[in-house]
Amino acid sequence: MTEIIAALTDALPEGVVVTDPDVLAAHTRDHADLCDAGAPVALVRPRDTNQVGIVLALASAHGVPVVPQGARTGLAGAANAVDGCVLLSLSAMNRILEIDPVNRLAVVQPGVVNADVTKAVAPHGLRYMPDPGSYESSTIGGNVATNAGGMCCVKYGVTAEYVLGLEVVLADGRVMRCGRRTAKGVAGYDLVRLFVGSEGTLGVITEITLKLQPTPKPALSLAAVFESTTAAGAAVTAITAAGCVPSLLELVDNVHLRAIEALAPQGLPTDAAALLLAASDSGVAEDLGTIARLCEQSGATEVFQATDEQEAEALLTSRRLAYHAMEKLGAVIVDDIAVPRSRLAEALDGVAAIAAKTGAHVGVIAHAGDGNLHPNIVVDRTDPASVERGRRAFEEILAMALDMGGTSTGEHGVGLLKRDWLERELDHVNYSMQKAVKHAFDPAGVLNPGKVLG
Repeated sequence: MTEIIAALTDALPEGVVVTDPDVLAAHTRDHADLCDAGAPVALVRPRDTNQVGIVLALASAHGVPVVPQGARTGLAGAANAVDGCVLLSLSAMNRILEIDPVNRLAVVQPGVVNADVTKAVAPHGLRYMPDPGSYESSTIGGNVATNAGGMCCVKYGVTAEYVLGLEVVLADGRVMRCGRRTAKGVAGYDLVRLFVGSEGTLGVITEITLKLQPTPKPALSLAAVFESTTAAGAAVTAITAAGCVPSLLELVDNVHLRAIEALAPQGLPTDAAALLLAASDSGVAEDLGTIARLCEQSGATEVFQATDEQEAEALLTSRRLAYHAMEKLGAVIVDDIAVPRSRLAEALDGVAAIAAKTGAHVGVIAHAGDGNLHPNIVVDRTDPASVERGRRAFEEILAMALDMGGTSTGEHGVGLLKRDWLERELDHVNYSMQKAVKHAFDPAGVLNPGKVLG
């Protein structure tokens, strides 16, 4: 280990390589629970692509694992250290390199924060659409590495649909570009899509060309109150079946409503079983009216429509507080399943049944329009029995999703947390081909070892 530290220190500028134990300890893990973290030997903060190449070339030559990191806001353990690794933080590579309004694109380094892209392109009448819950702190590099989603995905799609091109440093230090700046292009294999969502296991992303969209019209919003999560799920099915295209369709259950209201009182209906938040940015008022009518027909007891942008933003803010509100109750194990939209109500009932069976304290928030549920499981870290109940609930929820024809992760990625479940989800041939792809890009196995694939 002293050899790799000496080699890195000799090859890189002063201050790029950090070995202070306290700093290393602070960078060993992301926000995922139930995931172990190892002991790194160094943290490297490169300032450009050339320095990333030096790190990977030296690590490969010495057989030392490298764990790429962004802001470590992830929820699957993909950024967790492994024993003896070099942590490669891309946080210092945080410049917006270009904004091209005509071609509706931006070129950014991986350490740029998601929200900063939106702010930078707004004066041009443009917006970068993917908006994960951590958009004010998560980086574009991390978003790309996990193919992050968000609340607007129901209409606008996930990160992969907004990545036009990449610069990637491979395991041996070589630099590769893939993708293009044109609106269309189908030459060769789509390596951009391969790297998006690869969680640092195939290469280290050092530059991203993003597709931008014209800024949508101000959204009109509503909140529908339901006496059961089943009715709320039925409303989502009805909205989808009717051909409505909301720009947001989120479900917040009673557990989260009470937690949010305790954290930031704003008059939420804490006696409701579920609140369905919907928005439409089509500019046609009748579109939101149709959604309101479908909610009422599905059993909503009340429907509140925001009268202005401030009220609409307040509804959105309450939804963004959900995870932080649950953290006030204890340690939170965050699940991330997706099921076919037609089975959303069934999945909500299934989570409730699992919570009752295991005795775990479980609340659900959902990107309901995508069938993407986040059952948040609160445990007492000082009580092994509580942790075990939470673990059992977590695993039974995953099994339920797969049995419904769903997936073990809708947007948080596989990392360490879902690694064994990925093997269960994929057929044998698919899984073997994924391992073959990993070996082709990283034959020595130094890039984020143990993540995604076992």
